[in-house]
Amino acid sequence: MKPAADSDIEALSSPPFWLPILAGLPIGLCLIVMALPVLGHGHATAYRTLYLLAFLMWIVPLTALQRGLWRRRTPLWAMALVLLATTYLMSLANNALGAALAVIAGWQPASEFEWTGLFSGLDGCWLALIAFCAIHAVVAYYAQLKQEQHRRLHMTALVRDAELRALRYQLRPHFLFNTLNAISALVAENRNREASDMIVRLGDFLRATLDGSQGHEVALADELALTETYLEIEKARLGERLRLKWQLGPDLLRARVPCLLLQPLVENAIHHGIARRTAAGELDIHIAREGDRLCLRLSNDTEPASPADAAPRASAIGLRNIRERLQKLYPGEHGFEAGPRPDGGFEVRVSLPFREASGLQDASA
Repeated sequence: MKPAADSDIEALSSPPFWLPILAGLPIGLCLIVMALPVLGHGHATAYRTLYLLAFLMWIVPLTALQRGLWRRRTPLWAMALVLLATTYLMSLANNALGAALAVIAGWQPASEFEWTGLFSGLDGCWLALIAFCAIHAVVAYYAQLKQEQHRRLHMTALVRDAELRALRYQLRPHFLFNTLNAISALVAENRNREASDMIVRLGDFLRATLDGSQGHEVALADELALTETYLEIEKARLGERLRLKWQLGPDLLRARVPCLLLQPLVENAIHHGIARRTAAGELDIHIAREGDRLCLRLSNDTEPASPADAAPRASAIGLRNIRERLQKLYPGEHGFEAGPRPDGGFEVRVSLPFREASGLQDASA
């Protein structure tokens, strides 16, 4: 079964059959306007009506022929020759119909009919059919242009999706490395119960993060639940050394946020800050809405560090990963700041467009 996006691209391969016909109808109107000065003179009205009906009849097979040449990728010069010859023959047929009408209606005796007369006065009919072919070509080229634009947008979306997934997958080995090291440390300290609890919570966390149905954005409620699962792992390791402070504004649980936004920030704060302290440290998570922006602030206590220790923190995988994903998800619409606090702690600020998560699964898939 083909993906819906591929079906959309195929649908744009050529314009609908009726579209060039509709676009060519103004030519028929021009034929009527050109006939106005001679209407009422002799049999001009009957002839002009016949030519108009013939034009409307010819544009249907002419559309089919031109579409067939287009789909077979016929060279432009060959297509032009075929269409010129075909429209010329159609113009001859128009003259033949006019001559037959004159004979049948008794306006001209059959004995006075001359075959050479079929080749005179073709300009009006022939030029009208050529103009229709030109309009059809413009419509077809425009459809091809839209198809190419659609294809490029589709490919750009696929590339962006692949890049975002690669960035998300980049976090998992980093997280597993830190967590397995923590479990190993607990086992070495004979804290087997804490190690067992951490393994159970690690399984719960991996089950949630490895869910393939997750898109690149989730509701804030889901992101908070995932972060809480991760914090249970860290509480099993750090115990009372980890103090949490949550500040969550009202009516924010349906806000759209990048998947795995908070967890790497929390992991970074604990691994590079609180875990290095001998005393207890506080992790403060503040989420609020400010107008049309969703603002997240995460700060943590740290041990006093020398300038040489600051470089690894500034280039931590989690922070770099979040910065790159925000740039791809919200180019020009986000804010990201990370740096030391005046009191010696560390703080990360993130600003996103505030959007509700209704229909999020469909939009992200």
